[in-house]
Amino acid sequence: MVQAVKSKLERRVAEAAVALLAKKKFVSPVLVLNRLGWLTDRRIDDWEQGRIGSLAEAMTVPPDKVDAALGLLEHWARQQGLTTEVVDYVAATRDRRPLRFTGSGPSSAERRFSTHWLAAGLSQAQRDRVVQRQKSAPDLVVLRAEGGWVCADCGGSDTYQFVEENRPYCLECADLYHLVFLPAGDATLTRRAKKASTLSAVVQRFNRSRKRFDRLGLLVEESALEAAEEQCFADAEVRSRRRERDAVRRGEQDLEFQDRLAAEILRLFPGCAPARAEAIARHAGARSSGRVGRSAAGQALDEGATRRAVIASIRHEDTGYDAMLMAGVPRTVARERIRDTIDDVLDRWVSGVR
Repeated sequence: MVQAVKSKLERRVAEAAVALLAKKKFVSPVLVLNRLGWLTDRRIDDWEQGRIGSLAEAMTVPPDKVDAALGLLEHWARQQGLTTEVVDYVAATRDRRPLRFTGSGPSSAERRFSTHWLAAGLSQAQRDRVVQRQKSAPDLVVLRAEGGWVCADCGGSDTYQFVEENRPYCLECADLYHLVFLPAGDATLTRRAKKASTLSAVVQRFNRSRKRFDRLGLLVEESALEAAEEQCFADAEVRSRRRERDAVRRGEQDLEFQDRLAAEILRLFPGCAPARAEAIARHAGARSSGRVGRSAAGQALDEGATRRAVIASIRHEDTGYDAMLMAGVPRTVARERIRDTIDDVLDRWVSGVR
């Protein structure tokens, strides 16, 4: 039984690492633990924003299980011949303090969490870009506040609040009052304004129904916004023509890709009905969906990515997974409950039995 549990965890760690490597060109312990469901996005955000002292406080599993997963991840990375890069994690606070992983753990444990593995075969320029993205500090975050809160410094209130050391501050006391709000929606304008602004902050609002933070826009310097607007006005017509050409090209590629993906599904899983294979390909390959078929590995018809697309379909179509989630069963628990059912369907499809 112990060996079976270990093999299952080893498989899950490897699947998470493969998916991350294909998407981001690097693998990190934090992202793998997130993909395993042991660290939620919200708790990682709390940690990055300095609202909790260490990452260990956000874990949903005991330390020995985390240690086992990290050991399997390190073994997998060595087998793949990946190169290592130690990354300094800093908080999205004004002082950019170092983030802690284990709280009072030894430096060796901290280093274990901060070690990233880079994809093999990257050119020096690609490697530099990946490393730079990893080392970039997280954005400062300002919350769109509801009524009833009081600034910890001046005792006043504001539409926005900046939280530091678990204490809320108005923008004036946080020295962010000179920034102007740029709503989300125009990616080019946002990117240019942020690049031109010496100081910026992401504006979020807590969505109670979804229990997550939604991004509303960006606070930037007014001069940076004006410069970005001038740039966008100057090339608006060129970008419009380019978007039209790209839309036609992407549409043609999507149809071709979905046909190829359906054929690959039938090759790997001859017991899968052709109509089902086509449905899986359409769903996994939908443009801008963020699904596995849109990843680099999926576009290359990587066997692992194709398998994950098929597993995702089985999970939602052939098991009671969705009903469990609606009933409040944790996602990781629900996935463990249906794993045998998924394996049975996969075995039938691989053997050609429909």
